[in-house]
Amino acid sequence: MSNETSTNAGVAPTASTSGSVARVVEALDAAGIDAEVRHFDESTRTAADAAAALGVLQAQIAKTLVFLADGAPIIVVMGGDDRVDTEALGAALDGATIGRADADSVRSGTGFAIGGVSPAGLPRGLTVLVDRSLSEVGELWAAAGTPKSVYRTSYGELLSVTGGREVSVAQR
Repeated sequence: MSNETSTNAGVAPTASTSGSVARVVEALDAAGIDAEVRHFDESTRTAADAAAALGVLQAQIAKTLVFLADGAPIIVVMGGDDRVDTEALGAALDGATIGRADADSVRSGTGFAIGGVSPAGLPRGLTVLVDRSLSEVGELWAAAGTPKSVYRTSYGELLSVTGGREVSVAQR
């Protein structure tokens, strides 16, 4: 069993929380979302890792992916067991050319490291797309700023905290 600690949104972050987690907690609090951030000793870096640590289905993990659309970083939030259809993504972005973001692009575009990119606390002005397939899943979990932290959320909360646009880009 994992060793786990928690931080609540609405409570001042402690010295044990990273700057990235503090940014997530502040964003959740500003959006009026009362979420508990859970910290694990083991990795929650991938959707499979997070699902295993939490004891939930991989579909319940709202993974936050970074792509480049005509060279600019964009965010896609989707189910942990889904893949992005890059043609559909390009079409949703008015025909943009879609590419993968490398670690430097992820960090510079989001302020988070790969494996900890959270949908909460993203820089203003970043395009965020939330896949509609997540609306079919009740309880969701998302990264909370580090590769070992997550928080419980919902589809509506993801739209609220990101200001994201609903799209259907999951490859089925």
